[in-house]
Amino acid sequence: MNSPSRKTCDWLLGIFVGASLGIATTAGAKSPDAPNRPNFVLVIADDMNWDDCGAYGHPSIRTPNIDRLANEGLRFQHAYLTTNSCSPSRASIITGKYPHNTGAEQLHWPIPEGSRTFVAQLKSLGYYTAAAGKWHMGDAIRADFDKIYEASTAGFVLPTGAKGEPSRMVAAQPSGCEDWERALDQRAEGKPFFMWLASLDPHREYTAGALDPPHGLDDVIVPPHLPDTRDVREDLRLYYDEIGRLDRYVGKVLAKLESQGVAENTIVLFISDNGRPFPRDKTTLYDGGIRTPWIVRWPAKIAAGKKTEALVSAIDIAPTFLTLAGGDPKALGGEGESFAAVLSDPPRAGRQFAFAEDHWHDYEDHARCVVDQRFKLIRNDYRDLPSTPSADAGRGLSWQNMLQLQQAGKLPPHQQACFLSPRPRWELYDLQRDPGELSNCVDDPAYQTVKTRMMNALDRWTETTGDYLPSKRTPDEFDRITGEPDHRVRVRPRPSKQQMFGTNEKY
Repeated sequence: MNSPSRKTCDWLLGIFVGASLGIATTAGAKSPDAPNRPNFVLVIADDMNWDDCGAYGHPSIRTPNIDRLANEGLRFQHAYLTTNSCSPSRASIITGKYPHNTGAEQLHWPIPEGSRTFVAQLKSLGYYTAAAGKWHMGDAIRADFDKIYEASTAGFVLPTGAKGEPSRMVAAQPSGCEDWERALDQRAEGKPFFMWLASLDPHREYTAGALDPPHGLDDVIVPPHLPDTRDVREDLRLYYDEIGRLDRYVGKVLAKLESQGVAENTIVLFISDNGRPFPRDKTTLYDGGIRTPWIVRWPAKIAAGKKTEALVSAIDIAPTFLTLAGGDPKALGGEGESFAAVLSDPPRAGRQFAFAEDHWHDYEDHARCVVDQRFKLIRNDYRDLPSTPSADAGRGLSWQNMLQLQQAGKLPPHQQACFLSPRPRWELYDLQRDPGELSNCVDDPAYQTVKTRMMNALDRWTETTGDYLPSKRTPDEFDRITGEPDHRVRVRPRPSKQQMFGTNEKY
């Protein structure tokens, strides 16, 4: 007897997942309008590090509601984003494609016309769809949502400002979460729903008063790649406060779901779009740039208080939600893998590797990485450029303090990564032994087998997804030292990829 084909195996897995979780499937007997289809609430933090909450072990950041999500749901220990930058990360999540295939891989590039999203597919399945908070994806996919409550772009796009005065990124609704409850209140009755709830917290710029009472300097735990100074502690303290403010809105969403009587069959997934907005974090391929908190609560189907070692990628959200809604993930044309089976079986293995990309974000750069549960391999393509922090981080207390220490010769080698040029072509880290990614073991004889395995995986992914090195570099739009805008090249709104390079594909 012949072995079953991969297509047949995938079909059988779909039946198994649907049966075990009690959902409608395209191959099952239930119709797409079955009343037990789950609702979805996707909560996206803006620039929050994966372990900067109590649920992932931080002892002093006050996040009781995020912690409650974890206590009542499933916590993923190895979750990765496909990129280290805000809008490209969101474009990848919603299209289910790797950034270089979205046409929106650089910061502020809008998602192109004709792009397919999992939200549109949910809408076609009868879901009410709404977005509230940070949008940052352009105009082409707005019709995929029944309602959009958009936060002010002033919270993440540096305005021109008055002549001679420095600009600041401060929105009228500083948290970006202010309309989350209203979005839930105004949803259509009698329909399953999907909510894209995107905060501005804890994106810079920081101001006092985000949380009452505020965190103190003694609450701060300084990561090893940053100097432990008063300025850095103050910078991190303000960042903690915005995480605390975000947490309060998470609590309001949970309370609203309960008051509406829909909490039991609503899947809440909490993630971040990229890592902490500090030097050597956001806009890098270290864990501080691409690793994300990933908590799923679904009281009707997921056992409370569990964790899983399964590896997942942000590109997997689209096929997972479509699978659980009874849709057809293949119709999206995405590149992810559903993790639906892990929800009912946490010990189950996830994907073998996750991949992430580094593109232009205020400054030009290009790099790729592959990661599994223990090892990470980074390939730096523009070795001549230092890993300059994002411009908003560049204007912050931490980077300015690091510049002073570097100029005075007081910054130790393990805190100089952002100044290094040329950079190594390859970096290999043992995340178990070296969670801070401070010791590059790419030339260590003990890791050569690992190096070969990871390089082969990255090569296969490059070929399979059609990745490429651009033929042109994009100019920096900010000064790499001060973080101030260069008005000779900076235009707002930023032109799209099509406008800049004449294509939404390879250039």
